[in-house]
Amino acid sequence: MGKQLGVLAMYMNKRHLEELSFFRKLCIIGERLGLEVLIFTPDDVHQNGTMIHTLTYRGTERRWVRKWSKFPPIIYDRCRYHGAVNFRKLSHFRKKYTKLRYISKPLANKWKMHQLLSEHPGIAPHLPATIRYREPRELGDFLKKHAVVYMKPKSGTGGRGIIRLQRVGGIPALLMQGRDPARRIIPARKITVEQIPLRLAGWKLNERYIVQQGIPLELKDGRVHDFRMLVQKDGDGEWQVTGCAGRIGPRQSVTSNLHGGGTAVAMETLLKKRFSSEQKVSEIRNEAYELGLRIALHLEKKFGPFCEAGLDLAVDPKGHVWLLEVNPKPSREVFNRIGEKETYRRAISRPLEYALWLIR
Repeated sequence: MGKQLGVLAMYMNKRHLEELSFFRKLCIIGERLGLEVLIFTPDDVHQNGTMIHTLTYRGTERRWVRKWSKFPPIIYDRCRYHGAVNFRKLSHFRKKYTKLRYISKPLANKWKMHQLLSEHPGIAPHLPATIRYREPRELGDFLKKHAVVYMKPKSGTGGRGIIRLQRVGGIPALLMQGRDPARRIIPARKITVEQIPLRLAGWKLNERYIVQQGIPLELKDGRVHDFRMLVQKDGDGEWQVTGCAGRIGPRQSVTSNLHGGGTAVAMETLLKKRFSSEQKVSEIRNEAYELGLRIALHLEKKFGPFCEAGLDLAVDPKGHVWLLEVNPKPSREVFNRIGEKETYRRAISRPLEYALWLIR
């Protein structure tokens, strides 16, 4: 019986797993490292509660294999929450199997995350001003201080339901654009602050939304951009910045997510486009890397050990680095898209190397 890592996933529509190609790569690299990767969902637990019907990819045979196994000692949680049913299944699973050791976990919603990170004097200056959405009047006051603000759901990924508001002349006139909860682009239109609750009726703004100072993200052609940084534990249990890449959104989009049609570009390339001096580019890069490690260490103090986080960063026209968001279940596809094959391979292997270090 060799070393094993369980990957906790979710079926999207009955039998389809969301990240199958990523899981296949995990299995292949795991095989080389002497670690068997077993994928399963809460639906795959036998009624006796001790066995699971797992899926694994055998690289040597080039095929997927299903088999019954006991729970592996360490679990890599890759569940993304899609809908209430999956959320309930997952919560139930976690409550029942408390003895399992998770190397990844849900951290906190965007509001709680903002509060926790604000406590660190080395992180607070990198956080955009953020409030909870309560009523149009308060939003209007916030817009007097910040010419552009973003309204974001506290929980949610992939740019869904994000609204950008920009002052046009004086308040009350605003330009509103964004993406609806299904990620469709909402074209720019003029509205007043008072009209927002009606325009976004059914979005549960009071329960679900935060409002955040907008950092200028437009490039010369008007498209928005940001950076995705991946911080991970290595095979010695130490935090490292695996890589950082730029993302440029499609035209008329207020977000740069690759899922929403964004394109990926190397960090250096994007920075050199905006800042002429090599020294400035190098300073920004160092500031971003130091911030990434600081955030990982601070969150670990708050939540206990975990293996990775994706950080969405912005760099304003003066070169100051801002943290836009923390994602505890990051994708690593951005490195593949920019042709950084070695970074991409390392991004896949690091959680496996960390798991092996824990097992040892």
